[in-house]
Amino acid sequence: MLSTQTITDEILDLKKERRAILLAHHYQEPEIQDLADVVGDSLELARKARDFEGDVIAFCGVWFMAETAKVLNPHRTVVVPDREASCSLVDACPVEPVRDFRRRHPDHAIVSYINTSIEVKAESDILCTSRNAVKIVNSIPREKPILFLPDRNLGNYVQRQTGRENMQIWQGTCIVHATFPARRVVEARLEHPDALVVAHPECPESVLAMADYIGSTSALIEWCAQSSATEFIVMTESGIRHSLGKIPGKTFYFVANENCNCSECPYMKLNTLEKLRDSLLDLEPRVELPADLIERALVPLERMLAVK
Repeated sequence: MLSTQTITDEILDLKKERRAILLAHHYQEPEIQDLADVVGDSLELARKARDFEGDVIAFCGVWFMAETAKVLNPHRTVVVPDREASCSLVDACPVEPVRDFRRRHPDHAIVSYINTSIEVKAESDILCTSRNAVKIVNSIPREKPILFLPDRNLGNYVQRQTGRENMQIWQGTCIVHATFPARRVVEARLEHPDALVVAHPECPESVLAMADYIGSTSALIEWCAQSSATEFIVMTESGIRHSLGKIPGKTFYFVANENCNCSECPYMKLNTLEKLRDSLLDLEPRVELPADLIERALVPLERMLAVK
């Protein structure tokens, strides 16, 4: 007799068997978001990873997010559907130059965006996300010099918002957000004159200058839901469309970037239902980190989570 069980059924059965929680970023494919226990941005998912009860975390996002979950849950199993789900910001910030900076500038506070490797996090004084970056930098005494890494667009935005002059900024960029051209925002506004522009702070300054609201992925969703406007031009990864589509009475327009003439993160889109099922079945690819690295990375991570 042929089985009528769907892949969704298989995942739900394995989730129950493994006592697993499914965490998904807003940039994941809709079918993965619909199965997740929690859909959120990096800060929301980090907090949820810290607080859940169970044995397995299946992290449907990119590898650095799963590393963060492992630091918060060293005795639980953390898996990612695809090991190649990386991030251009992680690639732009190897750990050795950060260690060298630390040796040469021991007086600086290193503020690392959560989009970094676990090794870089371990060299940092405090972490931040796009949602709390301004608050994190403001929590540091103004006389303290800062190295902000690795996203230059987020760093420049934070510097403008905080007025911190003694802040050096790493020169990494997101392959999606950094390639949104301002001219396409202008074109979109001409086509949709009643629409408001919302943008992620990883976008270039020329794009942010035209935004009616700037915020993290979840903050953009919340702002659009609460706004009296009904049309929005959205300057972030198009996976957010699934969450935005649940807001009644609103229309959203997405602008293509220069790299692929789309607005998709190729890393986020590596995860699929089939890979999620297999990761729960085999408990692979599994995040494994040395205990001393976990201990060092936990310090800046907990400092971030303690900032209200």
